[in-house]
Amino acid sequence: MQTGNIKTANKVRENETIICRCEDLTLEDIRSAIADGYTDFEELKRYLRCGMGPCGGRTCLPLIRRELARVKGVPVEDVAMPTSRPPVQVTTFEAISVGSERGKNE
Repeated sequence: MQTGNIKTANKVRENETIICRCEDLTLEDIRSAIADGYTDFEELKRYLRCGMGPCGGRTCLPLIRRELARVKGVPVEDVAMPTSRPPVQVTTFEAISVGSERGKNE
């Protein structure tokens, strides 16, 4: 195999790397969004929903910050963390279930 073909194959595999498992986003998706002008995590989060899945960004946040830092040419520490928005009030599944049962009877 020629060196050029190996580099191309590696680039294709790199772009297919899953960055956000919850939202099924690849490195290519992230890079494309950055190229379209979404240049901070908050913008990417609103556009691609990265960091909004069940893991809450624990997997993808560091990877996306690293990619943003690479594109911007700054240290990862200079890439702002997204705003954390935990639920205002803890709600149990039991409370949700009871509420839905109550609605059926009314």
